[in-house]
Amino acid sequence: MNEDTSVILNQAAKILIIDDEPIVRLTLDGLLRQDNVQLLFAENGMKGLAMAQHFMPDAILLDLMMPDMDGYEVCRRIRSNAELAEVPVIMITALDNREARLSGLEAGADDFLTKPFDSMEIQIRIKNILRMNRFRHIMDQRDRLTKINSELVTAYDKTIEGWSLALDLRDRETEGHTIRVTETTMEMARLLGIQDNELVHIRRGALLHDIGKLGIPDSILLKPGSLTEEEWKIMRLHPVYAFEWLSEIKYLESAIEIPYCHHERWNGSGYPRHLRGEEIPLSARIFAIVDVWDALRSERPYRKAMPEDKVRAYIAAQRGIEFDPRLVDLFLEHIH
Repeated sequence: MNEDTSVILNQAAKILIIDDEPIVRLTLDGLLRQDNVQLLFAENGMKGLAMAQHFMPDAILLDLMMPDMDGYEVCRRIRSNAELAEVPVIMITALDNREARLSGLEAGADDFLTKPFDSMEIQIRIKNILRMNRFRHIMDQRDRLTKINSELVTAYDKTIEGWSLALDLRDRETEGHTIRVTETTMEMARLLGIQDNELVHIRRGALLHDIGKLGIPDSILLKPGSLTEEEWKIMRLHPVYAFEWLSEIKYLESAIEIPYCHHERWNGSGYPRHLRGEEIPLSARIFAIVDVWDALRSERPYRKAMPEDKVRAYIAAQRGIEFDPRLVDLFLEHIH
């Protein structure tokens, strides 16, 4: 049992007793009063309904035979109230017959107690119904939290997609690049047997692979010609910027590998940390191949798109130099 469940189960249970007979109320007070139980009393149906609405009890003990408004009508009104509809109702009656119980069930009762009370029976009944009610509340809370969490995740992922589109729009030469490389990276990851709980982080990382370029001045990022050595030094900072920004966001900590490491090379000549071989995270090694493959196949103002066979030849030639040899073989075998 987790801590949240323990807290809910240890809270004082509120039991509302609706009965017009003082002796019955007094008897139930003696039988049910405990440290973890708060007893509430109403002497008629109208007052009982008002108290139920105000206190939201964990269970209601309801006398069947009362003047003005009998227990059947009170139970029907409880069940028609959206806020009270799920509160357990135990009907109290001196009538131990089939018709009374059937009518009570039709009105919405969950259980019955017959006067005179058996002290052990009533305590067990109340204990069991409270336990069931508490766990139902726990499950309802979990369902609500699960739904809220799912909605938040969806909103976060839509935000990430928006960021990636903004990056592509900033540099129209690469428009559509992010979506293409993300889809292909996911395809490669699935071929490698990577599980769904990891795939979600790979997808986010691929979408955000160039997020660090937001820190690169337009004069460098959009320069039509070759970059100077000083300009390259600035350009090579974009994975570092990505790491610094994303590491501050708990939700994206597990998606940092691709934005931070996709410019590392298998032979250690990449940047920003000159990682070598399997020091480079697997997701970044996958993405590096896909990124180059898509870039070479795309039209640029300063060069034509390369034919597919030449792109594949280039990737094969970089086997063990720029790229993981095993991943190159898998890529060339499966990607068309």
